[in-house]
Amino acid sequence: MPDLRSLVASADLPPGTLIDRTVLGRVAEPLLWRADGPAEPAGWERLPAGPPGTGPHPVLLGRDSRGVAVEDDLLPGGADGRGRGRGDGSAAGGGAPDAFAVLAARWSQQAAREPDGGAVLRPYGRRWPGPARPAGRSAAEPRRPDAVAVSVARSLLTRGLLREPRLALVPVRHSSGIPAAIGWTGALAHEADTAPHHTVLRSWEERFGTRVVALEPDALHLSVPSPPRDVEEALPQAAEHYAFCPSVVRQGAGTLARYAEKWLVGRDLWSFWWD
Repeated sequence: MPDLRSLVASADLPPGTLIDRTVLGRVAEPLLWRADGPAEPAGWERLPAGPPGTGPHPVLLGRDSRGVAVEDDLLPGGADGRGRGRGDGSAAGGGAPDAFAVLAARWSQQAAREPDGGAVLRPYGRRWPGPARPAGRSAAEPRRPDAVAVSVARSLLTRGLLREPRLALVPVRHSSGIPAAIGWTGALAHEADTAPHHTVLRSWEERFGTRVVALEPDALHLSVPSPPRDVEEALPQAAEHYAFCPSVVRQGAGTLARYAEKWLVGRDLWSFWWD
């Protein structure tokens, strides 16, 4: 995978800027390239992409209601997120078993805070149900993860769901490593250590084919090529989402079952926020 400076010099990219500034000062290598103009629905498909498992990977960057952009509030990117060090695209370095331990611990921590014996978490209550299995798809309905990412990105743009979105490229081997690679600070208001988030994102990419399609200063959006087909299939995924970001239930659907039914069944977009 070429570095960003070489890529920008050789690729047919729209006018853009290499971002090397963080809240702690400049870094030696740029964290990302960002287009200067607003993102267009067809723009994602025109960006260069390497073979699977290489990169760079595209992502949409938005602003918050105060006008703050993602790239205005970055920390120096993690070496692991950039595909160096442990090299798996996650900040914590482990695969799915580590992610399962993270999710179980976070579920127990968050469920203990729920009143009424965890009634909002029915049918599980405060008991961790275990990791979700990937949703199955028949051979007659294949959906490639990258193609679905293109479709979801286009939908976010055409529906105007992001404020002043810009296209960006990140030199990372796995899409799930994008937040760690650029030092995204979206979850820091609630989590002092965001490394477990990156471990879970890598596991979701491996199990569900998710892609990080958009980042806002306090929100994360993933594409999902094979969403659950019914509530029974969606509930274990909903449990993982609650462990990852309790706001999806507490500030969103109200109960785990409603979240599974209304926000996950048949939906190819997962959204999380920490405001």
